Amino acid sequence: MRTLMCLVCGWIYSEERGAPDDGIAPGTRWEDIPAKWKCPECGVGKEDFEMVSI
Repeated sequence: MRTLMCLVCGWIYSEERGAPDDGIAPGTRWEDIPAKWKCPECGVGKEDFEMVSI
């Protein structure tokens, strides 16, 4: 499972944890999140996220 970080605000998306408060179930792969999805912290699109190692 991958972890991605918003390059604008630093919000972390973990495929393992998902983002249940934002309607994304745990285990949801990054590519399965709709293209129109926005960062819950700052509102930027998926194009402003980068994979990170934690």
